Amino acid sequence: MTAARQKQMRRGIARIGGRLAGLILLAPWLAVPPAAALTERIVANWHTGLAMDGYDPVGYFTDQKPVPGNADFEAYYAGVVWRFSNPGNRAAFLERPDIYMPQFGGYDPIGVVLGRAVAGNVDVWLIVGTRLYLFHDEGRREKFVADMERLLAEAERQWPSVLHTLSP
Repeated sequence: MTAARQKQMRRGIARIGGRLAGLILLAPWLAVPPAAALTERIVANWHTGLAMDGYDPVGYFTDQKPVPGNADFEAYYAGVVWRFSNPGNRAAFLERPDIYMPQFGGYDPIGVVLGRAVAGNVDVWLIVGTRLYLFHDEGRREKFVADMERLLAEAERQWPSVLHTLSP
């Protein structure tokens, strides 16, 4: 783990501790139903902070397959840690994250169409034009491919509403 990432993790742990203490004090007055739980704007592992389970987002474009990232080549961007298989992929991502980040923050486009934030799977993916999409499962990807133009337009239309339900 890089020194910068270690520092980031320490700051995150300190923030969590402070927030947890505040929540414990407020707990008797808060009655939040489970459905009110918030989700991050970019799919990331809650324990590690890694986007895309540590896979290299640039690898989908360069190698046409999921490529595991390396802890030696990390970048912190958009609130999460991204891993890359080599320094060139890291540099390419940092130059154009809008191209290499999965669309809809890594959420499944079919879920977005339905107004829900459903995490995509790094092994079930599709590149359309210059954009990477992650799907929850094969069936959803097949459904998307069968009616791509309509579903993509609907997902784009629904995304602002779904995004509004996610925590910043």
